[in-house]
Amino acid sequence: MDEMEPQPAIRGSYPVTPRPAVGAVVLKDNAVLLVRRGKPPAKGMWAIPGGSVRLGETLQTAAEREILEETGIIVRAGRPVYVFDVIEHDEDGGVKFHYVIVDLVAEYVDGEPCPGDDATDARWVREVDLVNLDVNPATRRLLAETFDFGCESDL
Repeated sequence: MDEMEPQPAIRGSYPVTPRPAVGAVVLKDNAVLLVRRGKPPAKGMWAIPGGSVRLGETLQTAAEREILEETGIIVRAGRPVYVFDVIEHDEDGGVKFHYVIVDLVAEYVDGEPCPGDDATDARWVREVDLVNLDVNPATRRLLAETFDFGCESDL
C-alpha cells in the first residue's frame, strides 16, 4: 500500500478484491444455529455462522470448518441455498469490506453451541425468539424466503 491508501485496522478490511465467504444454515429441533458477531462487519448482530474460504477449500469444507470454529458444532455441509454481497464503505467512499457470501444448508451432526473464533455468543434460536434479537437483515431474508422460518413482516 502506498501512503495515500487507507491502512487496514481490522483483519479483512480494505481488500483489493472481493473475499469469498461461506455460512451454514443449521436447523435442529425447530431452531436455527445463530452467532452474535464479534467483529465488523455487522458486529454485535446475530447471523448465520460462517467465515472466509481458504485457498484450496471447497465451500462445503470451509463451512464445516467455520461452523466448528465459531460454534463448536459439527455439521455436514450440503448445497448452496443463498448468495449475497456484503459491501461496506468508509466515510470517504472507500470499500472497507467486500464479501461474496454463499450460504449452504447443513445437517447437524454433534455438539453443543459454544462461541469461538470471532463469535461472542452462539445458540439455537427458535422462530418465536427471532423478534427479540438484533438479527442481520440478510439472515432474516434467508430464513424467511428459503426456510419459511421467521416472520416476513419483520423484513
